Amino acid sequence: MTNDAAITRIDCAAYTIPTDAPESDGTIEWDRTTLIVSEVEAGGKAGLGYTYCHSAVVPLIARTLASEVHGHDAFAIESAWTAMVGIVRNIGWPGVAACAISAVDIALWDLKAKLLDVPLATLLGPARPRVPVYGSGGFTSYTDERLADQLAGWVHEGCAFVKMKVGREPETDGARVRAARNAIRDAQLFVDANGGYSRKQALGLANAFSDLGVTWFEEPVSSDDLEGLHLIRNRAPAGMDIAAGEYGYTPFYFRRMLEAGAVDVLQADATRCGGVTGFLRAAAICDAHGMPFSSHCGPAIHLHPACAAPRLRHMEWFHDHVRIEHMLFDGAPTLRDGHIAPDLSRPGHGLVFRQADAERFRVQP
Repeated sequence: MTNDAAITRIDCAAYTIPTDAPESDGTIEWDRTTLIVSEVEAGGKAGLGYTYCHSAVVPLIARTLASEVHGHDAFAIESAWTAMVGIVRNIGWPGVAACAISAVDIALWDLKAKLLDVPLATLLGPARPRVPVYGSGGFTSYTDERLADQLAGWVHEGCAFVKMKVGREPETDGARVRAARNAIRDAQLFVDANGGYSRKQALGLANAFSDLGVTWFEEPVSSDDLEGLHLIRNRAPAGMDIAAGEYGYTPFYFRRMLEAGAVDVLQADATRCGGVTGFLRAAAICDAHGMPFSSHCGPAIHLHPACAAPRLRHMEWFHDHVRIEHMLFDGAPTLRDGHIAPDLSRPGHGLVFRQADAERFRVQP
């Protein structure tokens, strides 16, 4: 390790941003989103990472992870990642600790690419120059009119797929899905229950949704119910993919999900599963199983690793996170013809945090 590649500073802060309207899905309601931003410095460059989680991530980074990462070679990301995973053993790796590791790991990859003065996608080795996205929102708190307008808007922008939330009031979900179908015409329609249904409810609704052309059923039951997901996957109509994985925090979770035959498409979230390092491990597990792969939320932070991930089908263009990323980051990607592409003129992942704009949202953990 050369001295100028040693990590000298690790900072973090939390920002809570109100949503543009009350939102809900099949299991929870919310009116704000918390963003935790991490910065890591070495060799006169600073890398940026973030996660969407609770502000408890901030003291975990500041008091536990920072001392493990400080002094590490900025090019030896695997070593830093392993050290962070090791130090949270007695805290618990899945959950808040995994999100904290994710924010720091993303910053480390951004830093490494900046030290080499290359885009992160180039450093990782791109498999594709751009990635298709699916518009994602359609919250259960929306009126049918707002639901239809939002989904139709994404189709108008070129999205071949759009996703809506279901599961809060199963008795009205059929009518909401029909309203969505009428609005988007021939585009592919995805539904996400966030684990809101029982197994029998999900099986019954899978058939009803299929009649309305739904091709993707996400978390029909809890993503921890691997047996239930396997049951629904085996009995779902032909042409309907069962998807889950957004709450995977470790590579072992993704392996168990695929070994259980629980999904047709595995999802992973780099802001939860250990950053770019964890995301690419999930992609490798998918590749070994011949399984399609998709990223969950946070499109700006996923774009470069998604360009490099084998078997990637698409990314999620999630309403809340797209809004925040365009509010608070220079370099956030722009949707064109249903795809987003990295800006290869910028080193790293190309995002610059607008600290002054974010300061009004800053919160103390």
